[in-house]
Amino acid sequence: MPELPEVETVRMGLEPVLRGRRFVRVEQRRKDLRFPLPERFAERLTGRRILRLGRRAKYILVHLDQGEVLAMHLGMTGRFSVRLPDRFRPRRPDSPPHRAEGASSTRRGEGLGVGGSPIVDLVRAPPPCPSPTRGEGTTKAREGSGSSAREYQLGEFTHERGGETKHDHLVFTVSGGAVVTYNDARRFGYMTLIPERALEQDAFFAGLGVEPLGSELTAAYLAKRAVGKKVDLKAFLMDQRIVAGLGNIYVCEALVRAGLDPWKPAARLATKTGKPTPAAERLAPQIKAVLADAIRAGGSTLRDYKQADGSSGRFQNEFSVYGREGMACVRPGCRGTVRRKVQGGRSTFYCPACQR
Repeated sequence: MPELPEVETVRMGLEPVLRGRRFVRVEQRRKDLRFPLPERFAERLTGRRILRLGRRAKYILVHLDQGEVLAMHLGMTGRFSVRLPDRFRPRRPDSPPHRAEGASSTRRGEGLGVGGSPIVDLVRAPPPCPSPTRGEGTTKAREGSGSSAREYQLGEFTHERGGETKHDHLVFTVSGGAVVTYNDARRFGYMTLIPERALEQDAFFAGLGVEPLGSELTAAYLAKRAVGKKVDLKAFLMDQRIVAGLGNIYVCEALVRAGLDPWKPAARLATKTGKPTPAAERLAPQIKAVLADAIRAGGSTLRDYKQADGSSGRFQNEFSVYGREGMACVRPGCRGTVRRKVQGGRSTFYCPACQR
């Protein structure tokens, strides 16, 4: 399942293609994905202008004029292909979109989450794959049926190639000529249309915890939520009601960076009076740091992202523990060996020597 950095990387790839454009044609090739698509889905999208793209947890949010949001979850095998005509001019990340009725602006480096609240972006340096339109962070561009088209892949969350056209379920054509195709072999992804004013109350978003890259994730917040919790630390962090968007890979990586044992109770993050402990003070910034590093690297589970010269740009090359069972711990001064145990039905990778 794609985690937050992979979803954010796809969002960053789609934004310069979609922001400020209109859906001029939407081809819906089936009635459902994981769940039924909304009634008159293609009709309701056609003609709508895209104001901005945001993210909440593992959802991509396409904010439309007339007050609706297209919410998209990639499931296990969902991915997008973008086909661009040579004349297409992408939106620069720092340029405003077409001014549209109801459009609002944000500072560069911020996204918009549920309710329009800003999500602080800790990725200060440009990531290696900011846009599919510049030949960076993608596979080699594939020529379309004519010489005037180029096609780019925006993420594949499986280790096998896949992507047969029979799994192209939705095709979005936007003003300017770009064509965005959603391909999903297992159909675990889903899309829905939600009134923007009702996002926070929608069943997909109600009860979600804070954004890990937002200003609300602090040592004090973790301590407040951890008081008296007997659940183990890893399960605590993967609870989407506490921190939205964290998954198995990045919880393992954040815990080793903070030097914390995944099996210790979450209550160790708080004193008896609810104040943050040194463990909480270490953990909060490491969660932010590991996610920011992964976004800069284009995510971990994206098979199709490469640098312009064809070299790998994937964060799994920088893992400290995940997938490194039996290998030496990379933390400075540690002579431990990475181990793997099943915890809550998932593989936990950790170093018993330096995670206490």
